[in-house]
Amino acid sequence: MKVKVVDFIKRKREVLSHHPFEFKDWLSPSIRDYWIEFLNKANSSHFATWVKDHNLVSISNGEAVSEPAVIEMHPEATKVMDELTASLGEEIHVGEWLTVDQLRINNFANVTEDHQWIHTDPQKAAVESPFKTTIAHGFLTLSLLSVLTDSVDPASPKFPSAKMTVNYGLNQVRFPYPVKSGVNIRARTKIQSVTPIKRGLEIVQEITVEIEGCRRPACVAESVMRLYF
Repeated sequence: MKVKVVDFIKRKREVLSHHPFEFKDWLSPSIRDYWIEFLNKANSSHFATWVKDHNLVSISNGEAVSEPAVIEMHPEATKVMDELTASLGEEIHVGEWLTVDQLRINNFANVTEDHQWIHTDPQKAAVESPFKTTIAHGFLTLSLLSVLTDSVDPASPKFPSAKMTVNYGLNQVRFPYPVKSGVNIRARTKIQSVTPIKRGLEIVQEITVEIEGCRRPACVAESVMRLYF
């Protein structure tokens, strides 16, 4: 079926902004006049026709106005979106504890060629590091997100109806506290948003990696993945 994304989002309780961003609001008065003049000229040009034909924006009263996109959604994508939207902001998964030992840290150092002593020299770290032991690379913790969120088990996929799951990237990531060698970590996941895309869904998750016995998290990341159906 064909779904207008704006209507779909409204139906799923996502609140739209009452003050949508307008590019012209960032401009100084003098530059804004040039911007409006450009849009007025574009409105009567082949450029405007091309833009409208591709459902990107329309131009009205000297301003660019976004038009609702129409996306044909796969029935399974609609089903997954319904399920995830119902749990927005809620914790949907808590993973198993995983030990980050020195061997794992050393192996990561060999792969990335990052042999800084705070990671790979336990004797020096015991004397000179404020943590009195070696610590894992921040990027090692980050690289473990897939296994910590149970996203890499082919026998038990998180979204079995999807033909393909793609790691689309990270919006932001922080490492509030180091992971000391030998400690256990696990991940907690919340769904922040679910958006229809061509042939699938884009899902933004907040993943918090906690350290056993520590009140501060090892990592907080906003992860973006895409499901294709």
